[in-house]
Amino acid sequence: MARNVYSVKQVNAYIKNMFAQDYMLNCIYVKGEVSNLKYHTSGHIYFSLKDESGTIACVMFAGQRGGLSFRMCAGQQVIVLGSVAVYERNGAYQLYAREIRLDGEGVLYERFQRLKQELEEMGMFAPEYKKPVPAFAGRVGIVTAPTGAAVRDIMNIARRRNPYVQLVLYPAQVQGEGAKESIVRGIRLLDRAGVDVIIVGRGGGSIEDLWAFNEEEVARAIFDCETPVISAVGHETDTTIADFVADLRAPTPSAAAELAVYEYGKLVQAIREYQVHMSRMVLQKLELNRMRLMSYETKLKYLHPQNLLRDYRQRAAECEDDLRLLMEGALGEAKHRLSLYVEIMKGLSPLKKLNQGYSYVKAGDGGALKSIRQTKPGDELLVYVTDGVISAAVTDKKEEQRL
Repeated sequence: MARNVYSVKQVNAYIKNMFAQDYMLNCIYVKGEVSNLKYHTSGHIYFSLKDESGTIACVMFAGQRGGLSFRMCAGQQVIVLGSVAVYERNGAYQLYAREIRLDGEGVLYERFQRLKQELEEMGMFAPEYKKPVPAFAGRVGIVTAPTGAAVRDIMNIARRRNPYVQLVLYPAQVQGEGAKESIVRGIRLLDRAGVDVIIVGRGGGSIEDLWAFNEEEVARAIFDCETPVISAVGHETDTTIADFVADLRAPTPSAAAELAVYEYGKLVQAIREYQVHMSRMVLQKLELNRMRLMSYETKLKYLHPQNLLRDYRQRAAECEDDLRLLMEGALGEAKHRLSLYVEIMKGLSPLKKLNQGYSYVKAGDGGALKSIRQTKPGDELLVYVTDGVISAAVTDKKEEQRL
């Protein structure tokens, strides 16, 4: 007969899957007494919860330590919120804790979680409704008890940071019966008073001591307030509904005072540094503009019409000199050519021939006598010599052959 045989790993994985599919085991509150407590160097916390009937192993990993607001000790009665799952390596199941509260806080904590979920679903925690806290508040409203460390811390830090800021205190009841009404009245009164920012808070304490800041009336008063609200309830590990609704959450009242009151000394120093920087920038700008102006002045001088006229005048003078030189050269060349022509004319001049012993004979018809055929005996001739004219008559003529 065939049988199904499973490995240990398969069985443990199957059981782990069964635990994972159980909705109740994924979000369960378990109450018991702390035992076998060990704070590991890694930041994890290992412990057991026990009662009169049994024990369950528990672990809170370092990443979940934000859900623990007190130092655990053996013997404490606590309520642990977490999930039950199987650790496959040893096949044992254990409770993986996400939040741990003292037993007396259990009912209040459940109320806290329900109201928180309800207000969150209504959008009262949405970041788009958060108003910015002014950087330079002149009047700071405070809703807290008139006595106690919280108001003293706020006053001391405000005086140290900026003695010129006005603090307006509404002495509210922050604990016990009537506390929520007192806190709501303080918020609304300071909102109408026109302060720049309101600090709402008190010193640390148990969940019962801080419960007035977990009331829905207080949350709605903070949400409806036109003035930015800084919550400063308890110590850094304490968280209330007011912290989620407020425009800004401060871990302590002292931190709220530092967030609300700007440091006057640093502001003065920053203004001086800005002044020095601005003066330096102005001087640099002036020097840059001065250099640019000098450049424009130089360019203007260079491009001034008077300079252009002077340049044109000088250029005209140079052109005049060049023209004069060209004309003198042309005249010199023409004179030289004329001299050559004169010499040539002199060589061809009849007078020069006459000076050399030649004569010019003009026939009776007035033309130059070049041939004996132009004359006949008895004709009168005119013979031109160097110093005058001779009248002659032809008595005879004789033709000769010229080679």
